[in-house]
Formats: sequence, C-alpha cells, structure tokens
Amino acid sequence: MANTGEDFSQIDISKEEKDKLVSEVVRYMLFKSHQNSGCPIKREELTQIVTKNYRQRALPTLVINEAKEKLSSIFGYEMKELQRARPSTMNQNQPSVTDSKSYVIVSKLPPEVYGKYVEDTETCHITGFTFAVISIVHLAGGKIAEENLWHHLVRLGLKETDESHPILGNLKQALEALVLQRCKSILV
Repeated sequence: MANTGEDFSQIDISKEEKDKLVSEVVRYMLFKSHQNSGCPIKREELTQIVTKNYRQRALPTLVINEAKEKLSSIFGYEMKELQRARPSTMNQNQPSVTDSKSYVIVSKLPPEVYGKYVEDTETCHITGFTFAVISIVHLAGGKIAEENLWHHLVRLGLKETDESHPILGNLKQALEALVLQRCKSILV
C-alpha cells in the first residue's frame, strides 16, 4: 500500500498518532482473536478504537488498512474481511441494504510449516508464550518496561508471581529465559 502515507497526509494526524492507532488495532485483533478463538471481530469495534479520540471520517478505513499490512508483514496473518447482509428490521422478506462487516485473522503459513512449528505439542506452549511477549514488545515500539509487559501478560492470565503455572512453571523464570535466549542470539 504505497499511497498510505499520502492518504494519511490528507488527515490532520501525526505519524506517531497514526502508528499508535494502527498498533492499537493490531493489538486488539491479536488479543481478541486469541480470546475468542477465531470469532469474527466487528468493524464497528475497530472503528470505535480509532474514533475514540479522532473524528476524521476516513481515518478508520486508513488505520484498518495499515493494520492489515502490519498483521501480514510482521505477524504472518491475513486479516480477511467477512461481509454479510443484516436482516432488515422493517421487512424481513427483503434483503437488507446495510452490510455488517467483520474480520478474522488467518495464518499465512503453509500447512506443513504450520504443523511443524505451530502445532508442535512439545514446544507449542513456549512458542505461544514467546509469540505473545514478542508481539507486545513489538507493538510497544520495540522496547517496553518489564512492569508494562507484565501488565499486558496479566490480561492473558499470566501473573508474574505465578511460580507454578501448569505448563510454563515459574513465569518470571520463563520470561528471564526468553531474555537470556535473546541476549545469546545477539552475541552469536
């Protein structure tokens, strides 16, 4: 989407504000999809995120389109738009003129790669934890205070004080192991 920057230049919003809105929509899509196990997310919900502080008419469409690009290029997800006709409230026999748009995110990984790396029952728990941490850090701009990271992880049901998580064990140690692994990969 080469002209996204040009589209945003027509709207009185800074790059930082735009990036923040896009990140909020991406974060919402990722967490809501995880929370509701692939249930469609209404466009109205995404529009409310954008219009909470901004009133520009074209802004939600531009932000959602850029969020689609980020989900694809960074996370490997395709944000598919679902469209279904709403039943008319006046006359149930006539098709409705209003459409209800919703979105789902679908992995772009080939089935064999998905099966090998995502559905691996031996490592899927640590892979999921790693994915959640990396996603939060990325959406925070590449850096995040540990306190803020735990604030977001708590929303996923992962508490810093949990020393006996049924799968990950001591969650603080699991996070420290990720950081240590990241440091080792930088040094190599």
